[in-house]
Amino acid sequence: MPSERGRAYAPSPSPLPVNGGPARRPGSPSLYAYVLDLDDDLAQELEVRMRFSAHQHATARLLDAYTGACELESWLGAVGTGPGLLLVSGLLLVSTRVADRITTELLGSGDLLQPLAPGPDEIVDLSEQWHALQDTRLALLDTGFAERVRPWPQILGALFRRAERRRTDLGVLRTIACQPKLEVRLVLLLWHLAARWGRVEHGGIHLTLPLTHRLLGQLAGAERPSISHALGRLSQAGIITGAAGDWHLRGTLDAHLEALVERTAHLSGPIPAHLAGVAPPPSPSRRSAEA
Repeated sequence: MPSERGRAYAPSPSPLPVNGGPARRPGSPSLYAYVLDLDDDLAQELEVRMRFSAHQHATARLLDAYTGACELESWLGAVGTGPGLLLVSGLLLVSTRVADRITTELLGSGDLLQPLAPGPDEIVDLSEQWHALQDTRLALLDTGFAERVRPWPQILGALFRRAERRRTDLGVLRTIACQPKLEVRLVLLLWHLAARWGRVEHGGIHLTLPLTHRLLGQLAGAERPSISHALGRLSQAGIITGAAGDWHLRGTLDAHLEALVERTAHLSGPIPAHLAGVAPPPSPSRRSAEA
């Protein structure tokens, strides 16, 4: 088990902004919590009669990661044969580096982190780095936890389904990153994030996440200046408006993609009239005749 003392670690090169210091190992308040109280969806996996007895055994140690770069490697090492680290609250960016390239994913409440498991014949080095976008709490679901909940296989089954859900989400992100046009990538990415973190508003979806243009670029596979220019063009087109971290997705995803397909050269003009629901402007010949 990692030591509870000492939270300062030597900094390592990180693609993520660090709030004035090196990555810190999450501190443990030396508290154990009832996991079924922390995660209602997990509790719902059990019938009411089972829930009471499972509640007493499904306990886990809590870890607190404060906003900024954090070091989770030692705690992931403490998982052993358990399910992993369960995100109880907060937002966490996980970046995987291979050579000089980085892919990033955003995790939130209910997601499960597991130690890297490269194949025995893997010759490409990879590493992970973590960054808490806000104060984040995790539960250590280690070997002991797995043993305690063994009589209730529904719990472990639900947790492993979450791990599979994360793999599916990574597949979606990889596919989005294959889109050659950055505006299409951004639209797909923001709608993908909005499915989980967005809020329905009049005329579309309101998405509030603490993502700078730089972090959004790491999710979309692009440099920050390119992200800023692409968002500007999308804003001019009336597709995505708002400031960094506070976006409004107007209309629907299908309408956005149709608009982008029709205007492949630039996004400097308005949305096509038949998509915006307004009458098209008169043609030049018609304006001349009217004059």
